[in-house]
Amino acid sequence: MTEIPTETLVTVFGGSGFLGRHLIRALARQGYRIRNAVRRPDLAFHLQPLGRVGQIHSVQANLRYPASVERALEGADVAINLVGILYERGKQRFEAVQAQGAASVARAASAAGARMIHVSALGAAPNSPALYAHTKAAGEQAVLAAAPEATIFRPSILFGPEDDFFNRFAAMARMSPMLPLVGGGATKFQPVFVGDVAQAIAKAVSGRAKGGTIYELGGPEVRSFRELMEYVLAVTERKRLLMPLPFGLAKLQAFFLQFMPTPLLTPDQVELLRADNVVSEAAVSEGRTLRALGIEPAAMEAIVPGYLWRFRKTGQFRAQGA
Repeated sequence: MTEIPTETLVTVFGGSGFLGRHLIRALARQGYRIRNAVRRPDLAFHLQPLGRVGQIHSVQANLRYPASVERALEGADVAINLVGILYERGKQRFEAVQAQGAASVARAASAAGARMIHVSALGAAPNSPALYAHTKAAGEQAVLAAAPEATIFRPSILFGPEDDFFNRFAAMARMSPMLPLVGGGATKFQPVFVGDVAQAIAKAVSGRAKGGTIYELGGPEVRSFRELMEYVLAVTERKRLLMPLPFGLAKLQAFFLQFMPTPLLTPDQVELLRADNVVSEAAVSEGRTLRALGIEPAAMEAIVPGYLWRFRKTGQFRAQGA
């Protein structure tokens, strides 16, 4: 039986998000003390039931303010940065959050003597035309510069009950007669279960992942964007037109859509769709994947239908004669 490391304090930046909730649950089950560093601790009370009384504590921290990051890391043994944004709003800019913010966490972790774990994204590249991918790469470089033994994870798109991918397109299919295929839908993805990514990070916390290494995390299957849309329609039992949308036209539409409170598409996301989002052959051959960490990635078919059924006309039930 593994000894529960009750004295180990893990500070998680961005633990209230989709991945963060699964990670905090995994860490709590292993007995770690968890400090959840977020901009609004008053909105993080939903995390408390994931652990024992007093095991999970939320504090205020904003990656744009290094002093708050330093306070959140006082006495911590491990620092985990999950913070990222999908689109820019107000002072929440890609450069400030994903590049400078990651650097602030890594520098503070190094000063505090805490091991550093950073979550980036597949597709991170310094020469990417997409600001999201460019700043993700800059964040990785800054983390390794400040903490050379840091462990970095690059997941593909995450799926799970609260995901922002399958749920979004299933909701769109419920209302719209068509689903757009940006660039013809040829972009390849390797969707990975959020619980598997959380387990990979938890293994890094326990010292079972290599330091100074970038892991690429993907699921067991590679699917094109078109195939993923076809899968959504099959699971939700809806017939919709799949409309190819050239990149140029998609970018024009995204220019207007980006001003919605929660944008359906931004010009930067269109740029992201020009490149595949899959685990590299180098990561596989060098043992920098989920399987290398002893995790067998879960298939979409085993999990996605369990939460997309609510988008069917008849919900979890079948219509008579179906």
